Amino acid sequence: MRILLSNDDGIHAPGIQSLAVALRQCADVDNVQIVAPDRNRSGASNSLTLDRPLRALKEKNGDIAVQSGTPTDCVYLGVTALMRPGPDIVVSGINAGPNLGDDVIYSGTVAAAMEGRHLGFPALAISLNGDKHFDTAAIIACRLIRALAHEPLRTGKILNVNVPDLPLSSIKGIKVTRCGSRHPAAHAIRQLDPRGHEMFWIGPPGEKFDKGPDTDFAAIEQGYVSITPLQVDLTAYSAQSVLTSWLANAEVSWTW
Repeated sequence: MRILLSNDDGIHAPGIQSLAVALRQCADVDNVQIVAPDRNRSGASNSLTLDRPLRALKEKNGDIAVQSGTPTDCVYLGVTALMRPGPDIVVSGINAGPNLGDDVIYSGTVAAAMEGRHLGFPALAISLNGDKHFDTAAIIACRLIRALAHEPLRTGKILNVNVPDLPLSSIKGIKVTRCGSRHPAAHAIRQLDPRGHEMFWIGPPGEKFDKGPDTDFAAIEQGYVSITPLQVDLTAYSAQSVLTSWLANAEVSWTW
């Protein structure tokens, strides 16, 4: 199995480096090629760089850093130009911090996996609910990838994996979950720069709203690995008939 490995924390982040070491020791893995941002791009979501060219910088160990690239840029370049022969699977992570509930909307970690799936490959995003036990998340990722090699999962979905920040011996098991949700985010943080000009920081995420027993939030709190299948198609199929009726009842005109 050939693995394209990316992230949103940057090429030198401990999570991606820990995962690369673990994967390169796995008997089922022939090649692990890192193509990752040269710096932290957390929160970049699915953004592509279209206003300037991208430079790929190869490091001495063969890892490739994309200068000012987003996670989506990295996977796109890895699949279409930089990894030859191409990958069998795209893996993103290990993220330092969880990607639970509404976080997946903004997550560059999930976006990298989503781009891999969009380009036709099985894809896995893995995040740690903290920044200590990357070894635990790496072992779990390796086990899941080994299972995928021996028993392909033909759902066509992205697997969003979140791991409790615990020693491996303390992990209770794996649960298949759905995304929970949060309350609206806190207000932006307003500050002044040294010259007295106004500036803003994005505020922290909202508190948990839907953390029902089948959610990713609940699984992590209980000490379980959470695996949530995600899809690229964002169509709200159940709302199509409602929308059709609304258009008719509201008499929306299409002539101007």
